[in-house]
Amino acid sequence: MDSSETKAAPIAEVEAAPAQGRRAAVTFIMVTVALDMLAMGMIAPVLPRLVADFAGGSEAHGAEIYGLFGTVWAVMQFFFSPMLGALSDRFGRRPVILLSNFGLGMDYFVMALAPNLRWLFAGRLISGITAASIPTAMAYIADVTPPKKRAEAFGMISAAFGVGFVLGPALGGVLGNYNPKLPFWVAGAMSLLNACYGLFVLPESLGRELRGRFSWKRANPVGSLTLLRRHRELLGLAGVLFLSYLTQQSLMNTWVLYLDYRFHWTNRAVGLSLALVGVCSALVGALLVKKTVRALGDRLTLLLGLGVGWIGFATFGLAPTSALFVAGIPIMSIWGLCGPPAQGLMTRHVSAQEQGQLQGAVQCIRGLTALIGPGMFTSVFAWAVRPGNPVHLPGAPFVLAAAILLAALPLALLVTRNTAAA
Repeated sequence: MDSSETKAAPIAEVEAAPAQGRRAAVTFIMVTVALDMLAMGMIAPVLPRLVADFAGGSEAHGAEIYGLFGTVWAVMQFFFSPMLGALSDRFGRRPVILLSNFGLGMDYFVMALAPNLRWLFAGRLISGITAASIPTAMAYIADVTPPKKRAEAFGMISAAFGVGFVLGPALGGVLGNYNPKLPFWVAGAMSLLNACYGLFVLPESLGRELRGRFSWKRANPVGSLTLLRRHRELLGLAGVLFLSYLTQQSLMNTWVLYLDYRFHWTNRAVGLSLALVGVCSALVGALLVKKTVRALGDRLTLLLGLGVGWIGFATFGLAPTSALFVAGIPIMSIWGLCGPPAQGLMTRHVSAQEQGQLQGAVQCIRGLTALIGPGMFTSVFAWAVRPGNPVHLPGAPFVLAAAILLAALPLALLVTRNTAAA
């Protein structure tokens, strides 16, 4: 399929829908993503303690089980993201998104009512499946947005992630002080209310004439990733996203460990620092992506995000003082410029009926880094602080992350060299 066919179908969908309806639908998608992140963030402060309580109060045993919970959740995301994406290519985006919202809401209620660890584990497993609707939401955005504006739209999705990341843990901590299961009830209620709202405002974005066939060959992780081999730039950009998502794992898995060891920060200080990361990320996604893409184009915006972002990670790893570490947060946040244009460029190389499969493949890449990253970066941290080690560098995970992100820059330069600046 040539590039003109690839672009024509999504644009036709945009022009066919009333502008007001499109705005309401896109707003719903943004709210859905924000609420998904908010709900996940809300249970983050209380889930480890709840697991430890069910494990008999043993913190060590509870930590082991909680780690298993996280691994299982990532595995479910890895396998079901491409499946839901492929299902949305066949049956449309609307039913997949709404069913996922309803399922996620009911699942939080199951976890709130869980009488033991097995029920809580089952709820977390189902959560990994139902929360795998993010690729379908991204495909919806690709359906209703012209190709040249998709980077801006994906930037707003990133902002929605940031908002949920900031507000979720804070709200969960407050609610958890009253009752450790209250965040689950509130998260479930929000998901169900959002699904009910979507029944009225969310039209289908993928017409029947544009839908593809469902096949298990395309709906599994390996099959979905074969789509990326179709075009050199598509495969190269997938490599850039892999390195970027792998870099992100250093933040998620060693941030607290590093700040506790290196600067002896309190829980409150660590929480505030994470909130600052979320605020900066939201501002980049909501404001900076749009302006930068319009001024520089997708390619240069992508390169700028990579070219500045790695400096922030290097600052984290080498900062001699906590003040300099904090100064690295806004620098690192510029890295958020690279993801939206990379995904926007990728959507131009597949047809309308393959957008779900593409976003499923992208989520598979993210899931793969979630399986690799935690062990890799925590092992590097453990090695760097081990007594007797000739190289004592607690910030080694962030230095490694900076090197990984820097390595993505020449790859991005190479695979996008024929991309128009506008």
